[in-house]
Amino acid sequence: MSLAIVEQLQEDGRRPYAAIGKAVGLSEAAVRQRVQKLLDQGVMQIVAVTDPLTVGFRRQAMLGINVDGDLDPVADALTAMSEVEYIVITAGSFDLMAEVVCEDDDHLLEVINKRIRTLPGVRSTESFVYLKLKKQTYMWGTR
Repeated sequence: MSLAIVEQLQEDGRRPYAAIGKAVGLSEAAVRQRVQKLLDQGVMQIVAVTDPLTVGFRRQAMLGINVDGDLDPVADALTAMSEVEYIVITAGSFDLMAEVVCEDDDHLLEVINKRIRTLPGVRSTESFVYLKLKKQTYMWGTR
């Protein structure tokens, strides 16, 4: 039942609990309780998702980062940067992958060259600049 509630919210994060209840066969109060439980457990978040281009951020990139030594201090430093939207520790060609959102190319260069490459432990970076976003979805949580 919680999965059905999540699916309803993925379609419209502002959908009223009464409408969700009708769709999934629960009362409004039961939906409210289940949603709160999902939020409290960290299973889901209800947030506004913006298009970076429409709010003044003209440059996005994924950065592959190789690190000497312990990955956690570098990953923690990256999570503190406002430009870093996403960071994962990976297995493969890179130790870390970080998605950055910047105002323009100069801002991207400053973030990479002056802030990321200068972090202790960073051995190398490789940039994958986004030219065009073809798909972005958040539906994977209910497959």
